[in-house]
Amino acid sequence: MLIGERIKEIRESKGLSQGDIEKRSGLLRVYTSRVENGHTVPAMSTLEKYARALEVPLYQLFYEGEAPPKIAKTFKRKAADGSAWGNSGRDARMLGQFRVHLTRIGERGRKLLLQMAQRMARSVKRPK
Repeated sequence: MLIGERIKEIRESKGLSQGDIEKRSGLLRVYTSRVENGHTVPAMSTLEKYARALEVPLYQLFYEGEAPPKIAKTFKRKAADGSAWGNSGRDARMLGQFRVHLTRIGERGRKLLLQMAQRMARSVKRPK
C-alpha cells in the first residue's frame, strides 16, 4: 500500500476531511490531496505532522493493523572482538553514511542496489 493511500484510509476512517487535516497540521489541503493521490511523497517530518493530526502512532502510516509486522530473523554479524558490526568506530560512521545516502536514492536506484547485493552475495563462497 502506498503511503498516500494509507493516510487517506486513516483520515476517512476517523471521519476527517482534508480541511480538518489542514487545521490540525498546518499542511495545505491541496498538498494533502496530492499526497493521497500519489503525486507527492511527503518527507519524514511531514509524515510526523500527519500522524499527530490523525492522532495515530507514526508506524501506523506504514503498516496496516494495530502493531507493526514482526521483524524477520536475520544473521547477526560479529566483529573479531565479539561486538556487532556497526555499533562503534569506523563501521558505525560508515553505516551512518549508508543510511544518509539510501534515503536519497529513488525506487530504481534501490532496486539496482538490491540486485547488485544479491549477485555479490551469490558470488561469495560461504565457509562451512
